Amino acid sequence: MKKVFKIYSNCMLVKGVTSSIICDLQRNNYEHIPNDLYNILKKYDGKKNIDDIKYMYNNEFDKTLDDYFEFLHENEFIFFTRNPEYFPKMDLSFHYAFDISNAIIDYNQNSTFDIIKILDNLESLNCKFLEFRFYSYIKLELIEKILKYITENEMIISFISFLIQSSDEVLLPSVLEKIMIKYQRCSSFIIGNSKEEKYIPIDKSRSSFIYFTKRNIDSNIHCGTVNPNQFSINHKMFTESFQYNSCLNKKISIDVDGNIKNCPSMPQSFGNIADVTLEQAIDHVDFRKYWNLTKDHIEVCKDCEFRYICTDCRAYTEKNHQNNEGLDVSKPLKCGYDPYSGEWEDWSTNPLKQKAKQYYKMN
Repeated sequence: MKKVFKIYSNCMLVKGVTSSIICDLQRNNYEHIPNDLYNILKKYDGKKNIDDIKYMYNNEFDKTLDDYFEFLHENEFIFFTRNPEYFPKMDLSFHYAFDISNAIIDYNQNSTFDIIKILDNLESLNCKFLEFRFYSYIKLELIEKILKYITENEMIISFISFLIQSSDEVLLPSVLEKIMIKYQRCSSFIIGNSKEEKYIPIDKSRSSFIYFTKRNIDSNIHCGTVNPNQFSINHKMFTESFQYNSCLNKKISIDVDGNIKNCPSMPQSFGNIADVTLEQAIDHVDFRKYWNLTKDHIEVCKDCEFRYICTDCRAYTEKNHQNNEGLDVSKPLKCGYDPYSGEWEDWSTNPLKQKAKQYYKMN
């Protein structure tokens, strides 16, 4: 028996309308492949050897098929075996034992709610991932106070990121790095309104980093942007996106006024943290309505090869489609990719998006 080709179990095939990709969830990268190759790999994985495939195509594309499989083998997307049954496919089920996995807390100069109270509330929900977005300048002492409280109380919150604004006070990378080393749960700092663009990796094993950006990020209007630099190619992202909404599943947020929402940029509120607990908010009949909306049910996205590695946005959409349940299934407004042409463009200059930009009052 000749050896058949087998796709490594950590390599996932995703087909788009004009192009496909193969995602390596172990090495966190992807490669484009033509749809014809996708069809061959999908149909004959673990079943045929290359000579058999050539024969089925009447040896018409021998050189092309040789090049394809050489590329796949050299990049360790496939291997050859006489026992394909020994190599089962990866389980794509997604599990998180608790109701809430991630949270966003927005804060500005007018915010008055008690951050510590919210941390205690998140702990009771077993929330593991937390993002703070400070839209006005705050002192680093507050950040250290937050990190110290979480650490000393041995909370389940394990990954904490901070978006803060630069000011006249110089925020030295060495100072921020010192905080991240002292408090290992701190995974990233993003510094808005900086004088330069600068990315500083801190710890590869934890994917921690510091990023200085020239963008003035002074409100939640900035979120929802889709670009390749933000793709997440890993097992958690892929499996969650395969079955749930890649932005809102198991997420809870508090906006600058203390309103509890799915996302700070979304209009619907489920009460204010001053008089409603997070546990009460997630019991609201509408709180989970977007959790199961995958990219396979969103217009345009459902035809895109990047749909399982791209974060969705339901706060800012093109607002031109609803499903039978009344959910907004329009394409994210701030995505400039066209899967039908395979090209990226500046979403903000697209004439078809101007009406939606006016609706959201975007400059």
